[in-house]
Amino acid sequence: MKRRSFIKVILASFLSLKFGKKGMAMTKKKLPTIFIGHGSPMNAVNNNNFTQMLKNLGNKYDKPKAILCISAHWMTNGTFVTAMEKPKTIHDFYGFPEALYQIQYPAKGSVELAKKVQGLIGEDTVSLDNEKWGLDHGTWTVLKHIYPDADIPVVQLSLDMKKPLSSHLEMGKKIQSLREEGVLILGSGNIVHNLRSLHPVEEADPFPWAKNFDLFVKSQIDKKDFAPLADNKEVLEKGKRSVPTPEHYMPLLYTLGASNEDDKITYDFEGYHHRSLSMRCVRMG
Repeated sequence: MKRRSFIKVILASFLSLKFGKKGMAMTKKKLPTIFIGHGSPMNAVNNNNFTQMLKNLGNKYDKPKAILCISAHWMTNGTFVTAMEKPKTIHDFYGFPEALYQIQYPAKGSVELAKKVQGLIGEDTVSLDNEKWGLDHGTWTVLKHIYPDADIPVVQLSLDMKKPLSSHLEMGKKIQSLREEGVLILGSGNIVHNLRSLHPVEEADPFPWAKNFDLFVKSQIDKKDFAPLADNKEVLEKGKRSVPTPEHYMPLLYTLGASNEDDKITYDFEGYHHRSLSMRCVRMG
């Protein structure tokens, strides 16, 4: 066989594996798992470096078929997943400008995805929520920038506040396979979240204790050694002021749990707001 003919055969074989008869790509890229440090609800309307990052984030990976969000703002006794077709936009904050309360994020829900999440984690662990919750501001203030058209179904998974940190990491592992099915797993909270220590100036330098804990978490993520980050005693000791309550920290554990050894680590945003909020965002994959 002549060299030119041989190359044509090899090329044809490669294309037949990668493309269908109509030229449609048959390979699927696994979606990343992402943690967003969402900060103040005002970021829904603010124009700053953080929100500009969010506006560009969706261009860095394939468009999801659906989104599973674990928000710091749905704290429950037991674990629930939203299973309604039209989740409501929840304005779960007070004392902010009226413009924030007028924002709606009319994304559809997905009963199919909710049941799949329930099956992966365990029907005895996760209950379907048909009407009580919806999309809280930990979800829509972020997605409003990434997917402003609200054209992707969104499901929320709650935080069982009775469970230790290690359980939240384990639940992240159980939903990892969703990434291969076109589902974006999105954790929304803050690694450092101390509202009592907020400084009025957004860009003020962080407190040393806030920066130290944020960098400790980063160092563990860089090593892909997540066990210390899911150890209640370790986190309480190193993050006593950075994690005074665990709800904003917990969504990070789902993102890390849903990652694997081959995932590339990207910090799409690193910085601090109001001295005591870490705005670090982590993308795995």
